[in-house]
Amino acid sequence: MNLKQAYYMKTIAEEGSITAASKKLYISQPSLSQMLRQIEQDIGLPLFDRSVQPFHPTYAGERYLQAAASMLNIQARLDNELREIRQEERGRLRLGISVQRATQLLPAILPQFTARYPQVTLELREAGSARLEQLALDGHVDLVLAATEPTHKELSYQLLEKEHIGILTGMTSSLAAQLSPGQAITLNQVGTGPFVTLKPGHNIRLIQDTLFQEHGIQPTIFLETDNMETARQVAVQCGCYMLCSDSRLDDHTYFYPLAHHQNKRHFYACFPQGHTLPRYAQVFLEMVESILSQQKMYKQNQQNSISPFVYFTDSSPAGSSPSKTE
Repeated sequence: MNLKQAYYMKTIAEEGSITAASKKLYISQPSLSQMLRQIEQDIGLPLFDRSVQPFHPTYAGERYLQAAASMLNIQARLDNELREIRQEERGRLRLGISVQRATQLLPAILPQFTARYPQVTLELREAGSARLEQLALDGHVDLVLAATEPTHKELSYQLLEKEHIGILTGMTSSLAAQLSPGQAITLNQVGTGPFVTLKPGHNIRLIQDTLFQEHGIQPTIFLETDNMETARQVAVQCGCYMLCSDSRLDDHTYFYPLAHHQNKRHFYACFPQGHTLPRYAQVFLEMVESILSQQKMYKQNQQNSISPFVYFTDSSPAGSSPSKTE
């Protein structure tokens, strides 16, 4: 088996037919059929069951395709190393990121990144944290930026920003009427809600469901959505509650960190173990860290100068000490 044969057989398996594969490969159907017949003749076994549509690999075909995938992966790693030697001025960065973080970071990073690497193509995949990690494990993205817990041993995690988990709401909620923002509370003080939640597939949803179960709470769900910003705005405007991190707070939100909650969910960069990121991907990460640092400093300055609320991360429950500035 050579690399050309490995790639052609992999394409036939993915497309499910000679016709579709030949179109994708830009070669004639007779040429591809002849190559497949020659390979099967050489090994003395059929690789595909042609009696069904789409083609289904035989057992021998499955083993052949596994070997083909190994060869192609080795070649891909070699290509990456060669691009590193050539200083990687041209390439592709397949980035997985949440919609919320994309809104926060990409407008600030892309102008300088594309100016530095005009020949690097950025391919964006936006999804929840759990889905993004799976895309990295499956090899569909090169780099993931996600708020998650570092649980996959097959992935390398680089901490970008620590987060605190708490309850976000608006000024019309009953909680806001009783307590000043920033005071640590327990989930039982919120009760059954109503809650705005993200749909399954987001890491914060996993944390939320676990906390509800641990506290024996059956929440009233006001709205369930895939969009973090929609969830935030609805919770604030409708006086509902939302379990989220403190990564994106503004002057219109009331945030109460959860008391005694040992948060393991933070903002990470992650990629497959053993993979060396291209230089342009490393530079991209350096830009992310720089922007996060600038935004954190700006947020602190805003809180110290014009923000009406002081945000505390004290893990003790809300007491009599007010968190509003005088």
